[in-house]
Amino acid sequence: MTNFVKVVRQYLFSLIVTIIVFLFISNPVLAVSQNEGAAIFKANCAACHPKGGNIIRRGKTLKEKALKRNHLDTIEAIASIVSKGKNNMPAYEERLSSQEIEAISSYVIQKAAQNWRN
Repeated sequence: MTNFVKVVRQYLFSLIVTIIVFLFISNPVLAVSQNEGAAIFKANCAACHPKGGNIIRRGKTLKEKALKRNHLDTIEAIASIVSKGKNNMPAYEERLSSQEIEAISSYVIQKAAQNWRN
């Protein structure tokens, strides 16, 4: 194999890796998901959970500490409770798509990490 072919292969490999990294870093779907999650949360959840609080049951907030204490600090755990509901919280699996539920769950995790500040 000639040096030229080796250089071309290395260049192509580097280019492909760079493109993949760029796609992961600047994924527009993720940004849409977060914006979508905020809008869906506002329409369906904010009435009972303003700024991550809980007007029905004070201890069941969406603050990071409460989510950890209640073992709801993952997207999967939040998606499950949003889908199936629990106690006073209604189930949303028949009102929202699985993508919408995942967007809300992701939004809640993000906002909890920011202590529900902008």
